Amino acid sequence: MSEPDRAAMRAADADREAVAERLRVAMDEGRLSLAEYDERLRRAYAATTFGELAPLTADLPEPVPPKKPAEVVRRERDKRNLIKEWRDWAGTAVILSGIWLVTSIASGELHFFWPLIPMGIWAVINVSYMIFPSKKDREGDD
Repeated sequence: MSEPDRAAMRAADADREAVAERLRVAMDEGRLSLAEYDERLRRAYAATTFGELAPLTADLPEPVPPKKPAEVVRRERDKRNLIKEWRDWAGTAVILSGIWLVTSIASGELHFFWPLIPMGIWAVINVSYMIFPSKKDREGDD
């Protein structure tokens, strides 16, 4: 069984609204004159199928997605950096613990768990950056 032709499928109100919004954006950008916008808008709201809607925006470029606000970009960057820092911490903890384990086994006795010192200091620093971000981080030094 083949898929039905999309052009013959009936359009919903949401589809007509999406085309109307795209036409409004095109007019705001200067791609359509007011008369052309009005004529296409009337045709969009009168359309019943996708085939009637498609030609209304066929000669318009795809809309460019809006840029994210600087605050959102900064928060996403800070989150990535924090995840990377904790991932580095965990990798180093595994390596140092492995060294401690190998040296303890090789000597035949259980040594003091010395990886606790560097890993503890590093963890305290990471937590302090989470609680008290530096001024540079707050300002978003892009």
